[in-house]
Amino acid sequence: MSNYRRVFIPGGVYFFTVVTYLRRPIFSAPENVDVLREAFNHVMASRPFMIDGIVVLPDHLHCIWRLPEADADFSGRWREIKKYVSKRIGTKRKTRNAMDVWQPRFWDHVLRDEEDWRMHMDYIHYNPVKHGLAASPADWPYSSFHKAVARGWYPENWEVTGEPESISGIDLE
Repeated sequence: MSNYRRVFIPGGVYFFTVVTYLRRPIFSAPENVDVLREAFNHVMASRPFMIDGIVVLPDHLHCIWRLPEADADFSGRWREIKKYVSKRIGTKRKTRNAMDVWQPRFWDHVLRDEEDWRMHMDYIHYNPVKHGLAASPADWPYSSFHKAVARGWYPENWEVTGEPESISGIDLE
C-alpha cells in the first residue's frame, strides 16, 4: 500500500493527470470525449470549480482546476466524473466489480505560484505534440489551447519547434 498523501487546500489550484485503465485509448472516439465533457459539466453544476487548462489524449488527460475558496474536495469531484463516464461507456471487469474505464487513482500536484502554473499550462498544451498526435498545440481538438489564446495567455501563433524550455525534461504522465 502506498504512503502517498494528498494535500487539500481550500480554494487551491491543482494540476491533475488521470489515466485510462491499462492505458486503453478510450478517448480516441469523439463520442467518448463528449461523454467526458458531459461529466465535467454535470459535476460542475452541483460542485463548482474552474478549469484553467485541459487536454484529453486517447489514454489520459491533464488539467488544472481552481477550487472555490472554502472547498478542497477535488477527490470527490474526480470520483463523480469517473463514475459518470464509467456508467456510460464502461463495462464491468471480473475483479471487484470494477469498471474498465479508469485507473483507480490519479496524480495531483498543488500549484505553488505563477511560474508553476505557467509550466503546467505549457505542459498541458504541448502534450499532444509530445505524443506525436498533433504538429502544433493549435491542431489538437481536445484542448483548452484556443480558450487560453482568447484569454491572452498564449499568442495565437504559439508554434513550438521542439519541447518548450519551460517543460524541458518534465514527464507528468
